[in-house]
Amino acid sequence: MQYQITASIVLYNNDESVKKAINSFLSTHLQLKLYLVDNSPSDKLRNELSDFIEREDVEYIFNNKNVGYGAGHNVAIKQIINISKYHLVLNPDIEFGEGVIEELLNFMGLNADVGHVIPKVLFPDGDLQYVCKLIPTPFNFFSRFLPIPFLTKYNQKFELRFSGYNKIMNIPYLSGCFMFLRCDALKEVGLIDERFFMYSEDIDLTRRIHKKYRTVFYPYVHVSHEHAKASYKNFKLFLVHINNTIKYFNKWGWFFDEERKAVNKKTIEQINNL
Repeated sequence: MQYQITASIVLYNNDESVKKAINSFLSTHLQLKLYLVDNSPSDKLRNELSDFIEREDVEYIFNNKNVGYGAGHNVAIKQIINISKYHLVLNPDIEFGEGVIEELLNFMGLNADVGHVIPKVLFPDGDLQYVCKLIPTPFNFFSRFLPIPFLTKYNQKFELRFSGYNKIMNIPYLSGCFMFLRCDALKEVGLIDERFFMYSEDIDLTRRIHKKYRTVFYPYVHVSHEHAKASYKNFKLFLVHINNTIKYFNKWGWFFDEERKAVNKKTIEQINNL
């Protein structure tokens, strides 16, 4: 069967809130399929989500271990890469209304040069999340964990706040909370790099797609994202974040990354000319 769009949500001992993400994606009449990929140590979520799993347009996959965030999504992507035109990598703490998927689908259909799109992302209270970023330098990453006032302006530029987040923009690093991907782009650049257990996989994937396609912020529809910033609060997750960031810079370059410099310069120039 061919699908207009598929999606995957990676689960790990999730609470009831994941049902909002599931309902958000399934609330459409499109030809679609949702994969629930369970990295939990037990399959108790099979019973808790049974109302969804019994549907023909939902498939539950129990990995029997935590294979990692990116690897979990790849389990689903490998199944649909040749039967779906688009695939949505969806966080379990996302919620959105009817029409969002349809509008993004239409935008992608009209713009064959776009490999990845993300809508405007808001906190539950309506505040804007800064999901568009330049390709990070080591200082960009580590300064985010340092509550030093003079770094605020520096980080605001990194998050492209000067853009206003009110126009369509071609961005080299988009948040991984809602990755609306063209499957042909994934065939060309490869799937999520499984070296990144969790964190940094979105930087890497957006950057690889950005070299071949436009990777776009589309502000005319929005989703709500809880965004707990767990690695800022949990020391174990903080170490995971650090470890995967090191892997990212080992792959792309720490201080001598000429491509990063050129892409970031071009991104700022393009935004200023919009």
